[in-house]
Amino acid sequence: MYYKLSDFIEDWKYESEATIKLLNNLSDEVLTVKFNNEIRTPGRLAWHIVTSLVELAHRTGLAFESVDENASVPSTVKEIINEYKCASDGMVKEINEEWNDDTLSIEDDITGFGEMWLRGKTLGALITHQIHHRGQLTIVMRLAGLKVPGVYGPAKEEWANYGMQPAE
Repeated sequence: MYYKLSDFIEDWKYESEATIKLLNNLSDEVLTVKFNNEIRTPGRLAWHIVTSLVELAHRTGLAFESVDENASVPSTVKEIINEYKCASDGMVKEINEEWNDDTLSIEDDITGFGEMWLRGKTLGALITHQIHHRGQLTIVMRLAGLKVPGVYGPAKEEWANYGMQPAE
């Protein structure tokens, strides 16, 4: 739950950069790999991060231009990253121009079925939802043999940069 826009903007800057960092480690070849019928493909997970950002933000009345939330998963990582950046930048720009701290106390029907959330709660959910799916994406990236960058500390491959052995 956010009470100050500046706090959200600061957190979003870090989290969106972390998302781009992770997406940059994907490869086009693994986007459609299906590891298990119960696990989304890397491409579907990455695309869900993009489209859910758009869907949630638009339910608060923001109208920044972005990809259609029902659009098919792109075939390249570059397209996914470009659409993520466009959505993220558009959201932040419109929030900065149209909202203030008082706006965070406005309630919106976030589900379309009468579930009302304060906008400050929705912004918190945008961040935690993105973190949740980044975590899922790191698992399928590891299954695909891709390196995973550290976000809140070094990843296994990054411990050597600190002269240390990776944790088991």
